[in-house]
Amino acid sequence: MVLVDASTRWSHVALLSTRNAAFAKLLAQIIRLRAHYPDHPIKSIRLDNAGEFTSKTFDDYCMSIGIDVEHPVPYVHTQNGLAEAAIKRIQMVTRTLVMRTNLPLSAWGHAVLHAAMLIRLRPTATQAFSAQQLVTGYEPSISHLRIFGCAVYVPITPPQRTKMGNQRRMGIYIGFESPTIIRYVEPLTSDLFTARFADCHFDETVFRSLGGDKNVTIQQERRELSWPVPTLSHNDPPTAQREIEVRRIIDLQKVADSLPDAFSDLAKVTRSHIPAANVPARMEVPEKDFRLIDAASATQNVGQGIAGATPNVGGDVAQAVAPPRKRGRPQGSRDTHPRKRAAKAHDPLIIDTQNPTHENIPDYGYVQETSLEDAPSLEPIRENVEISINYTSVHGTWDRNSIVVDDVFAYACARELIESDDIEPRSVDECQRRADWPEWKDAIQAELDSLTKRTVFGPVVPIPSGIKPVGYKWVFVRKRNEKNDIVRYKARLVAQGFSQRPGIDYEETYSPVMDVITFRYLISLVVFEKLNMQLMDVVTAYLYGDLDTEIYMKQSGRMWYTRLSDYLIGRGYVNNELCPCVFIKTTSSGFAIVAVYVDDMNIIGTLDELGDTAECLKSEFEMKDLRKTRFCLGLELEHRDSGILIHQSAYTQKMLRHFNMDKVHPVSTPMIGRSLDLKKDLFRPRDDDEDVLEAEVPYLSAIGALLYLAQCTRPDISFAVNLLARHSSAPTQRHWTGIKTIFRYLKGTINMGLFYPYRESRNDVLVGFADAGYLSDPHKGRSQSGYVFTMGNTAISWRSTKQTLVATSSNHAEIIALHEAVRECIWLRSIIGHIRSTCGLRSTTDEPTSIYEDNAACIEQMKQGFIKGDNTKHIAPKYFYNQQQQSLLKIQVNQVRSEDNVADLFTKSLPKSTFEKHVKSIGMLKLFDLP
Repeated sequence: MVLVDASTRWSHVALLSTRNAAFAKLLAQIIRLRAHYPDHPIKSIRLDNAGEFTSKTFDDYCMSIGIDVEHPVPYVHTQNGLAEAAIKRIQMVTRTLVMRTNLPLSAWGHAVLHAAMLIRLRPTATQAFSAQQLVTGYEPSISHLRIFGCAVYVPITPPQRTKMGNQRRMGIYIGFESPTIIRYVEPLTSDLFTARFADCHFDETVFRSLGGDKNVTIQQERRELSWPVPTLSHNDPPTAQREIEVRRIIDLQKVADSLPDAFSDLAKVTRSHIPAANVPARMEVPEKDFRLIDAASATQNVGQGIAGATPNVGGDVAQAVAPPRKRGRPQGSRDTHPRKRAAKAHDPLIIDTQNPTHENIPDYGYVQETSLEDAPSLEPIRENVEISINYTSVHGTWDRNSIVVDDVFAYACARELIESDDIEPRSVDECQRRADWPEWKDAIQAELDSLTKRTVFGPVVPIPSGIKPVGYKWVFVRKRNEKNDIVRYKARLVAQGFSQRPGIDYEETYSPVMDVITFRYLISLVVFEKLNMQLMDVVTAYLYGDLDTEIYMKQSGRMWYTRLSDYLIGRGYVNNELCPCVFIKTTSSGFAIVAVYVDDMNIIGTLDELGDTAECLKSEFEMKDLRKTRFCLGLELEHRDSGILIHQSAYTQKMLRHFNMDKVHPVSTPMIGRSLDLKKDLFRPRDDDEDVLEAEVPYLSAIGALLYLAQCTRPDISFAVNLLARHSSAPTQRHWTGIKTIFRYLKGTINMGLFYPYRESRNDVLVGFADAGYLSDPHKGRSQSGYVFTMGNTAISWRSTKQTLVATSSNHAEIIALHEAVRECIWLRSIIGHIRSTCGLRSTTDEPTSIYEDNAACIEQMKQGFIKGDNTKHIAPKYFYNQQQQSLLKIQVNQVRSEDNVADLFTKSLPKSTFEKHVKSIGMLKLFDLP
């Protein structure tokens, strides 16, 4: 973005990560100019007609301080000629600077900033003096100027040098911050540093390249910097984040005006997510082999050269970031010693944005507050809110004191996370303003055609007395594949259900869907029985429902399931109340299983029956054949000759990118070892002197996103997530560090998942492991329950949860944990027995299911049953349900050595060797480790 003063031709260049950051940069510069030049107020600002320069908050702010906002006539660029000419001059100088050096094209951001500084120091065609002199009143010095890209020898800092070693190191000069401070990059790593000009030695005849010593010249390379004119396809999609950042900066200025000394203590300054340093991103270090870049690739690299993030200066410490903050200053950051601040201004500005952007860089920032004032107590904290994961679109907040972290909350977080980069349109008008309007238009027309085909609408009639008409709205959804690519645009005309009354306007709404545990078992069944698997999608599924009332609104989901169920049962399929979403049909040639999840149908079975089932569905419903199942219920399926891997690498990568943890250094375990000293336990509740995380830190969002991942394909993080979820109402910086540790672990295991291998020997027996972590929460006297059930040595069901009552001994805690495992085991045996018997397969539940436990006293009591005595009188008799199931030959509790009990993974923090052993024991592998 380029700003030009119409009076002095002084210009300022700002590098943007996305166009949504343009307004925040502009507003910050206006505030700075008004503070530095109070005798020269800004009279007017002329903006181009780009979409990023539309903000009602900004217009109101300018009007309140007496600044006129002007826009040129569309497509008449001459009315904004100063900014256009400035861009052209900067482009010409930048091209010359880059072509002179041996730097890659990703260095063009540094060259742009250097070019802008050089232009400020030279006289203009309309003025006899330079813009810098006209603004400051002093003749600028040029003695510090050096050739861009030349070699510079800077002193090595005392801690890094030795008496007999090198005293200087070579860098590449890429500009200056002031006449006394230069900027340079380290050739091997491209890290950006600063140094004092007086301490540096320059060699303007040597031009180093990045990546070490390479005697390769690329001076003959023809490189053109392409700065495309912004069009609709180049604009970033407008988001509420731009408006939020503008409001945040305006509110900060109001605080500064009312408390002039508000920012005297640097430890309390609220840091914006817009980088303070106006520098480009880290340059890419070329590979060993240089190659000439053609014009097309050069243009592409230029577009990737600037990102708004500040490069790593002297270290690899990663900072987690959060969605943008709420308006106003955070609680606990107010200062009490004001000082005077002078407001300054400048003359009219002309602005334009003509630099490429990087759409894949999230425009988020981490707002960190440090203050010792108003230390909160351990009582419930008033106004303990956190911005939601979809704050930028709906401005929602969560109350940490009342939020329930459960499966529903985890799914909601995951859904919002998946849609966060590109929010779905909420109206037809919004669709029309988007670049993909033709696709949405086709989807709307397809929905209207389906409504007509299904005779949804009848003739127009007067509204009967006592009947409440229901409005409608459009809902727009883009269906994605396993790579998060858009495969289909969907538009649905739905009722405004909020206007209906339960029991009056509608009765039943529940529609069963397949759960992820059943889906994992079906995948294991495919592997063990060497079956085929196919995914089909029902087009406009809800329109097939037959109404049992005169209102077709809230009941649509229920009616669709009823319609499908009646049809399949009429064709010979059977289902069971244990798994009402699974329909099975057996014939002489084989069997077929139809697993339903809303409008997605997984068909599993023998080859002949698979084809017959697909044709049966197509004859009644309009279906879309998606071939072999590769993505369902948010899980990615990797089919190999050796087996099937289910993972969520795309979701994991998106989650890391959302929380700005995609560039961190990985760690080998998801949590550090816990200390036996309660005061040193990093996972203890908040202390009296600890501050609760501010609303900007997305603790609940991270917990929800991680919980969804842990429940689907990553049992290895279950205990760590459950442990940190306990502190959702009062999280501290310690707990946020624990969240970041999980992110670091996921960074190194993005492609890890559950592998179900094909085996020649029969190994499809259900096996369970149970364990308890006694006093896992010593501050409340609660223990941890954990279990895992495997099929063919690969997990299909697991759980890690804090026990709801206080166990008085380790034996008591183990009995409670075993009770939870037995309940899950009985349900799994019922599901497996129903599916296998209906399909005519060999039963695997005739024998008791082995559950391994490492507590000898617990196993002994399971053999004896409940005997009221000193050792058992305090234990509720219901927990001896385990012994009853063992006597019925449904389970068999066996002892296992503690070091071999894989359920420890769900109850304890383990050392690296034990952790990796148990992770492998439950069938977890990385994608590139598949046999």
